[in-house]
Amino acid sequence: MKEARGATAPFRFYTRLQMTELTGRRASNLQELTDTIRGVSGSSIYHHTHRFLQQHQSLSPEPPNDFAYWIAGELGEETLAERLYSLDIMRFDSIRALREAIVATIEGYVRTNPLASLKFAAEGGEFHFLKSVSFIMPTRYEASDLREFADILSRITVDSIYYHVFESRLRLEKGKNDFSKWFEDCLGDRELAALVERLDPYTQTLEDLRRNLLRGIERSL
Repeated sequence: MKEARGATAPFRFYTRLQMTELTGRRASNLQELTDTIRGVSGSSIYHHTHRFLQQHQSLSPEPPNDFAYWIAGELGEETLAERLYSLDIMRFDSIRALREAIVATIEGYVRTNPLASLKFAAEGGEFHFLKSVSFIMPTRYEASDLREFADILSRITVDSIYYHVFESRLRLEKGKNDFSKWFEDCLGDRELAALVERLDPYTQTLEDLRRNLLRGIERSL
């Protein structure tokens, strides 16, 4: 067993608690939906594109897009819903960019399908905007090399994995997940950093993601 290379700075594991809050805003048609998407906080956009991942952490993820689900189910615009479902959230590095892509997709569809803007949800079927409020807390775990990191990663909660993979990259606009950033910046392991960066966390459960992360680390060790 080769000796693990020491990091120039330790990795501190954080975790998060999450609450869902009502915003008091709702939409009954596509125009109201896009107008409200433009104006709501980023925490609302984040909630409606990550809700399923947060609430069903051990199940295979569904396409994480509440807007698409509502458009198909309440307005019957399945083609538009499919376009929203197909947005690759992995390519966005900020909520702002994701918001703009959602609005552009809806508006582009309405320009070529103007009758879609005349459809209204039935009473009681309006889209209610919620938002995610996160409380970030340090854990007692800290890794000074890759072997310590793997040991801790095998034991930490999925809430910690979720924070370092999803929230840090997109919500905090770091551009990449915390794990890849540490592997490259503090361990000098660009190959492992790139491997982890290529993992698509939106197509697997958090436990599957943990296993795939550990496989990659073991190969590097």
